Amino acid sequence: MKTKPNVLVSNDDGIEAPGLARLVEELETFANVYVSAPYRQQSAVGHSITIFYPLRVYEHYKNGKLFGMAVEGTPADAVKIGVMNFFKDVKFDLVISGINHGTNTAINIIYSGTVSAATEGTLLGIPSIAISLATYSKVDFKTASKVAGKIVRKILEDEDLKIHKGTLLNINIPNAEENEIKGVKITKQGKSYWEDDFEIRSDPNGRDYFWLTGRMVITDETNDFDIIAVSDNYVSITPLHYDLTDYHSYEEIKNWKIEL
Repeated sequence: MKTKPNVLVSNDDGIEAPGLARLVEELETFANVYVSAPYRQQSAVGHSITIFYPLRVYEHYKNGKLFGMAVEGTPADAVKIGVMNFFKDVKFDLVISGINHGTNTAINIIYSGTVSAATEGTLLGIPSIAISLATYSKVDFKTASKVAGKIVRKILEDEDLKIHKGTLLNINIPNAEENEIKGVKITKQGKSYWEDDFEIRSDPNGRDYFWLTGRMVITDETNDFDIIAVSDNYVSITPLHYDLTDYHSYEEIKNWKIEL
């Protein structure tokens, strides 16, 4: 890289999240980093945007230094307003969302605020990446940020590694030491799914409420799929796009005769 690339960073865990801080710290070793992230936790909000309420924004400081802009909105809001307003004079080379605390593989992708932040970057015409760490345990994200930094830097520096227009990369990193990670696999989105359940619980006043629980049902078998690759200690990179057309079904049904 002759000049430092410009990277916008967001997430869905909120601007205080340790995964975001570690990622920014790593990226700043080779890029100009700008942060526009949700003010608070926004996991599993999908690609929702705020249209009926005002978006309030705050400058967020760490150690007396401006860290970024905190948006009282969704991950997609944060990326959209970051690109279009806060840093509108910056030509971004990349939008990165993460590092998310927990995987975004298989069916989880459709709910993910992390992936949706990267999708918003893609919609705005900027190459975009979502990055997640495959654990919900308390971790320092040191290894994950180092691995993420290596991959991001390679993508920025290698002209042969192109992210096509309309496509984003969904990266999931196993929760392992760097020397335990077997490598990188280019994968497909798995078909494994979350089997939901609602537990009925009671608050201190004896009133019932519902709490979403469940378990992941693994239906994928090979590490050609994201969820299996990560469990096999590979970094999974899955290309995703926002064209939801089922082209196979389109070919089958395009000649249907339906009269009204």
